[in-house]
Amino acid sequence: MGWTMRLAVATLLLGLTMVVTGDDEDSDPCVYEALSNNDALLCKGLKVFYPELGDIGCMYVPVCNNYRQKISYWTEPIVKFPGALDGATYILVMVDPDAPSRSSPKARFWRHWLVTDIKGSDIRKGKIQGQELSPYEPPSPPAQSGFHRYQFFVYLQEGKTISLLPKENKTRGFWKMNKFLSRFHLGEPEASTQFMTQHYQDSPNLQTRGRGSSELQDKPKPR
Repeated sequence: MGWTMRLAVATLLLGLTMVVTGDDEDSDPCVYEALSNNDALLCKGLKVFYPELGDIGCMYVPVCNNYRQKISYWTEPIVKFPGALDGATYILVMVDPDAPSRSSPKARFWRHWLVTDIKGSDIRKGKIQGQELSPYEPPSPPAQSGFHRYQFFVYLQEGKTISLLPKENKTRGFWKMNKFLSRFHLGEPEASTQFMTQHYQDSPNLQTRGRGSSELQDKPKPR
């Protein structure tokens, strides 16, 4: 190969390297950002897996790959409680305490999912099989309402028959979760976690998220 040909090949390879490097630098990385310390206090022993995302517990849903839109139509996640006991029965609750917004949560606790009679051996493996009192409804935060927390709680059922009142079945919003817990003498959750997301068309700038109140103020308490 002559000197001129070698120079041409070297120039071509340099150009290709610059193009590839430039593409890598311009592309937005898929950043999984952890929740703040206050919100992370809710993350205790529960794993929530969505397709493509993996375990999203204690994280913000990333902006990349259109995940914030995809999660609004994906089916129910795989929920695993590794600490579940054989022979025990559990209740799974998923709620949004920030409906319609975290600054004005008038419709809290929006009930996204409620399943009872789950065997410990099943939920330990991520199989949510039981009595579905409220079928899964995916996260769908309204536009311009900021970030919403989607909270998952697992309670020990202890042989009780769990049901919703007729008025509770009329709507998912404005759910008096504290009264529900009290009615069936459900204590502290055995495990819990949460993640946050916002409407996919809203600003992707995570620095604008609201941190006005911590999960300690918003966690339902049995009475």
